[in-house]
Amino acid sequence: MNEKFIGLTIFVACQFSDPHKCSLNSAVLIFEKSFDMEHYKINHLRELESESIFVIREVVAQFEKPVMLFSGGKDSIVMFHLARKAFHPLKVPFPLMHIDTGHNFEETIKYRDDLAEKTGTRLIVKYVQDSIDEGRAVEERGLSASRNVLQTVTLLDAIEEMKFDCAMGGGRRDEEKARAKERFFSHRDEFGQWDPKNQRPELWNLFCGAKHMGEHFRVFPISNWTEMDVWQYILMENIEMPSLYFTHEREVFCRDGAWLACAPFMQLKPNEKSEIRKVRCRTIGDITCTGVTLSEANTLEEIIQEVAASRVTERGGRADDKRSEAAMEDRKREGYF
Repeated sequence: MNEKFIGLTIFVACQFSDPHKCSLNSAVLIFEKSFDMEHYKINHLRELESESIFVIREVVAQFEKPVMLFSGGKDSIVMFHLARKAFHPLKVPFPLMHIDTGHNFEETIKYRDDLAEKTGTRLIVKYVQDSIDEGRAVEERGLSASRNVLQTVTLLDAIEEMKFDCAMGGGRRDEEKARAKERFFSHRDEFGQWDPKNQRPELWNLFCGAKHMGEHFRVFPISNWTEMDVWQYILMENIEMPSLYFTHEREVFCRDGAWLACAPFMQLKPNEKSEIRKVRCRTIGDITCTGVTLSEANTLEEIIQEVAASRVTERGGRADDKRSEAAMEDRKREGYF
């Protein structure tokens, strides 16, 4: 065989009544593949995929009762897709959990329910409204009121109630500066709080999930991905996405430079007026704080081109990130995703 080629062979020993009679010559060759090493390449998406699958498997290996947080957005969809690949042909060995504010896009909820039914995955839905009714959270008032921050209370209550010791999320380091400094394995104390100055080193991708009773971890398998990586991977894997990510006509209004979708619970200021525009979502969350993008992108290829040319960050239209300079970090310190 030419030196440029490597033969990969797997042998299975024959079944003999006397195992001492089994030899290499009597083995059964079940697989042989040769490939040219000079032309063997792996693209960056496969490298990211491999890293994320490794992290997800580490979670299952180290924790007794993990859960995967699922919002119906592109990041959690990709993360769940990676989890299915990590354990194929078995089912994903942990449930999905969605913290429902009650102010979500209808398309997101439908996609969430259809995906859980299609894949046979256990879906846990916890409602912010229940936290409000029980007096655990106080609903905001005013024109800019949002239930987004109230998700923290519902999430921490759910983790404590169901005794989850690890919650995987689709956060990425390129999204926001607070997320940029968070580790793959992010420790939370007994109050669910994050201390950015007390994080564990992760040299050579060695992860430590040791914790005390009552503490838990947040793990972010796609931390090293960018928005472009996510969309290119969706195209490569042909992953079905909610219609919100593609151009559609919707009634919207402009507030503080961002386009927001109209909804029965959205109050307009006297100087604001709604209009029908062609828009799509770059990020999906609570309607009250999720800005939409004026866009004509109707295919994955067009979305990728649009993202490549954009000079506005993915979360540039998120009103919840604009409440203060450190809005995201403040929420994360309190137990946010």
